Amino acid sequence: MNNKIIGIVLIVAGVALAFWGYNIYDSASSQVTRALSGETPIEAWAGMVGGAILALIGLTRLK
Repeated sequence: MNNKIIGIVLIVAGVALAFWGYNIYDSASSQVTRALSGETPIEAWAGMVGGAILALIGLTRLK
């Protein structure tokens, strides 16, 4: 039972973190930075990748 609760919490946190990372990636200041220098903020990548990893760990806990 505890593994399922932990899994659900990890999935929710992972989705929220990935959504936060995408919001940073899609923000106006990030678009200007990407247009001028071609670089993406590290916070955006950390949020999206970290969120995906948390969601995958959460999925493995549900089994």
